[in-house]
Amino acid sequence: MPELQRLRLDHAPALLAFEQENRAYFAASIPDRGDDYFAEFDARHSDLLAEQDAGLHVFHVLVDSGGDILGRVNLIDVADGSAEIGYRIAEKAAGQGLATSAVRQVCVLAASEYGLATLRAVTTRDNAGSRAVLARTGFVPTGEMVLVGRPGIRYVRDLSRTGADPAARAAAPRGNG
Repeated sequence: MPELQRLRLDHAPALLAFEQENRAYFAASIPDRGDDYFAEFDARHSDLLAEQDAGLHVFHVLVDSGGDILGRVNLIDVADGSAEIGYRIAEKAAGQGLATSAVRQVCVLAASEYGLATLRAVTTRDNAGSRAVLARTGFVPTGEMVLVGRPGIRYVRDLSRTGADPAARAAAPRGNG
């Protein structure tokens, strides 16, 4: 089972490979990152780590036993006890429950380690996989919106009961996070 780890500088080569290998796959269901993301990856990675160190965001990666990244789960715009969660899983690892497991783990961390009370999420209406992950992990729809020209749905998750979920607690990563 892949390990959820907090993003570090040494993850850069594996993260870039993950994003490059899955670019077309991700672009089919979520907005593409654009060419600049890849051309300036090292600088962007360093900037994101600085923002993480400043407490603005918390980035996580799912790392397999060989060091390859199979997914990521990010908490963006951390402020006032809330953040937006975003996630993506490699095409080769899709359909194995990794997104659901990782989102559950991050919900536990958000409540217990990062002091958050709520998480927000958005997805396009046609992204059935993402909608299913959000439903399985306790997010509830709160309204519709447009996400880069595509119909989308907003979600929210109350984390006040996260600590009471023994299955989620057991799945949370220990150390190395």
